[in-house]
Amino acid sequence: MSLLKEFKEFAMKGNVVDLAVAVVIGAAFGKIVTSLVNDIIMPLVGLLTGGMNFSDKKVILSQAVTDAAGKVIKPENAITYGVFIQSVIDFLIVAFAIFMAIKAMNSLKRKKEEAPAAPPAPTATEALLTEIRDLLRK
Repeated sequence: MSLLKEFKEFAMKGNVVDLAVAVVIGAAFGKIVTSLVNDIIMPLVGLLTGGMNFSDKKVILSQAVTDAAGKVIKPENAITYGVFIQSVIDFLIVAFAIFMAIKAMNSLKRKKEEAPAAPPAPTATEALLTEIRDLLRK
Protein backbone atom coordinates (compact mmCIF):
# COMPACT_ATOMS: atom_id res chain seq x y z
CA MET A 1 0.00 0.00 0.00
CA SER A 2 1.39 3.38 -0.90
CA LEU A 3 2.20 5.94 1.73
CA LEU A 4 -0.40 8.31 0.30
CA LYS A 5 -3.18 5.69 0.55
CA GLU A 6 -2.22 4.85 4.12
CA PHE A 7 -2.24 8.52 5.07
CA LYS A 8 -5.63 9.02 3.39
CA GLU A 9 -7.11 6.08 5.33
CA PHE A 10 -5.65 7.43 8.56
CA ALA A 11 -6.84 10.99 7.95
CA MET A 12 -10.36 9.91 6.99
CA LYS A 13 -10.98 7.81 10.08
CA GLY A 14 -13.70 9.22 12.31
CA ASN A 15 -11.40 9.59 15.29
CA VAL A 16 -9.04 11.94 13.46
CA VAL A 17 -11.88 14.19 12.33
CA ASP A 18 -13.35 14.16 15.85
CA LEU A 19 -9.94 15.07 17.26
CA ALA A 20 -9.59 17.96 14.82
CA VAL A 21 -13.00 19.32 15.82
CA ALA A 22 -12.08 18.92 19.51
CA VAL A 23 -8.84 20.86 19.03
CA VAL A 24 -10.65 23.76 17.35
CA ILE A 25 -13.35 23.86 20.03
CA GLY A 26 -10.70 23.49 22.73
CA ALA A 27 -8.75 26.46 21.39
CA ALA A 28 -11.87 28.60 21.40
CA PHE A 29 -12.78 27.38 24.89
CA GLY A 30 -9.24 28.17 26.04
CA LYS A 31 -9.62 31.78 24.90
CA ILE A 32 -12.90 32.05 26.79
CA VAL A 33 -11.33 30.64 29.94
CA THR A 34 -8.30 32.92 29.63
CA SER A 35 -10.60 35.92 29.34
CA LEU A 36 -12.64 34.69 32.31
CA VAL A 37 -9.52 34.38 34.44
CA ASN A 38 -7.80 37.60 33.30
CA ASP A 39 -10.85 39.85 33.12
CA ILE A 40 -13.14 38.56 35.88
CA ILE A 41 -11.50 36.21 38.38
CA MET A 42 -8.07 37.83 38.79
CA PRO A 43 -9.48 41.35 39.38
CA LEU A 44 -11.72 39.87 42.09
CA VAL A 45 -8.73 38.05 43.61
CA GLY A 46 -6.79 41.30 43.40
CA LEU A 47 -9.62 43.10 45.20
CA LEU A 48 -9.63 40.48 47.95
CA THR A 49 -5.84 40.72 48.32
CA GLY A 50 -5.79 44.51 48.55
CA GLY A 51 -5.49 45.52 44.89
CA MET A 52 -2.70 43.09 44.03
CA ASN A 53 -2.27 42.50 40.28
CA PHE A 54 -0.81 39.02 39.83
CA SER A 55 0.33 39.59 36.24
CA ASP A 56 2.81 42.18 37.53
CA LYS A 57 4.31 39.86 40.14
CA LYS A 58 7.87 38.84 39.25
CA VAL A 59 11.33 38.22 40.61
CA ILE A 60 13.88 40.33 38.73
CA LEU A 61 17.08 38.40 38.03
CA SER A 62 18.84 41.25 36.22
CA GLN A 63 17.74 44.82 35.60
CA ALA A 64 17.29 46.20 32.10
CA VAL A 65 20.28 48.13 30.75
CA THR A 66 19.59 51.37 28.87
CA ASP A 67 21.87 53.87 27.15
CA ALA A 68 21.88 57.64 27.75
CA ALA A 69 19.05 58.16 25.26
CA GLY A 70 16.83 55.68 27.13
CA LYS A 71 17.06 52.97 24.47
CA VAL A 72 17.03 49.45 25.95
CA ILE A 73 20.34 47.72 25.29
CA LYS A 74 19.66 44.62 27.35
CA PRO A 75 16.08 43.79 28.45
CA GLU A 76 15.12 42.87 31.98
CA ASN A 77 15.46 39.22 32.93
CA ALA A 78 12.75 38.14 35.36
CA ILE A 79 10.75 35.17 36.59
CA THR A 80 7.09 36.17 36.13
CA TYR A 81 5.43 33.96 38.71
CA GLY A 82 2.19 35.99 38.59
CA VAL A 83 1.61 34.91 35.00
CA PHE A 84 2.24 31.33 36.13
CA ILE A 85 -0.40 31.69 38.86
CA GLN A 86 -2.91 32.88 36.25
CA SER A 87 -2.02 29.93 34.01
CA VAL A 88 -2.60 27.51 36.89
CA ILE A 89 -6.02 29.05 37.51
CA ASP A 90 -6.76 28.75 33.76
CA PHE A 91 -5.82 25.08 33.89
CA LEU A 92 -7.95 24.40 36.97
CA ILE A 93 -11.00 26.00 35.37
CA VAL A 94 -10.54 24.07 32.11
CA ALA A 95 -9.94 20.81 34.01
CA PHE A 96 -13.06 21.38 36.13
CA ALA A 97 -15.18 22.17 33.07
CA ILE A 98 -13.97 19.02 31.30
CA PHE A 99 -14.59 16.98 34.46
CA MET A 100 -18.16 18.28 34.65
CA ALA A 101 -18.77 17.59 30.95
CA ILE A 102 -17.48 14.02 31.25
CA LYS A 103 -19.48 13.49 34.43
CA ALA A 104 -22.64 14.65 32.64
CA MET A 105 -21.94 12.39 29.66
CA ASN A 106 -21.32 9.41 31.95
CA SER A 107 -24.58 9.99 33.84
CA LEU A 108 -26.49 10.17 30.55
CA LYS A 109 -24.78 6.99 29.40
CA ARG A 110 -25.75 5.21 32.64
CA LYS A 111 -29.37 6.30 32.23
CA LYS A 112 -29.44 4.81 28.74
CA GLU A 113 -27.96 1.54 30.01
CA GLU A 114 -30.40 1.36 32.93
CA ALA A 115 -33.47 1.91 30.76
CA PRO A 116 -35.06 -1.48 30.05
CA ALA A 117 -35.15 -2.45 26.43
CA ALA A 118 -38.53 -3.14 24.89
CA PRO A 119 -39.19 -6.84 24.46
CA PRO A 120 -38.47 -7.98 20.93
CA ALA A 121 -41.41 -8.55 18.62
CA PRO A 122 -42.41 -12.21 18.39
CA THR A 123 -41.16 -14.10 15.37
CA ALA A 124 -43.59 -15.61 12.88
CA THR A 125 -43.19 -19.03 14.50
CA GLU A 126 -43.87 -17.66 17.98
CA ALA A 127 -46.95 -15.80 16.72
CA LEU A 128 -48.27 -18.98 15.11
CA LEU A 129 -47.63 -21.02 18.28
CA THR A 130 -49.36 -18.36 20.39
CA GLU A 131 -52.38 -18.48 18.08
CA ILE A 132 -52.50 -22.29 18.29
CA ARG A 133 -52.23 -22.15 22.10
CA ASP A 134 -55.09 -19.65 22.26
CA LEU A 135 -57.25 -21.86 20.01
CA LEU A 136 -56.54 -24.93 22.18
CA ARG A 137 -57.58 -23.02 25.30
CA LYS A 138 -60.98 -22.35 23.77
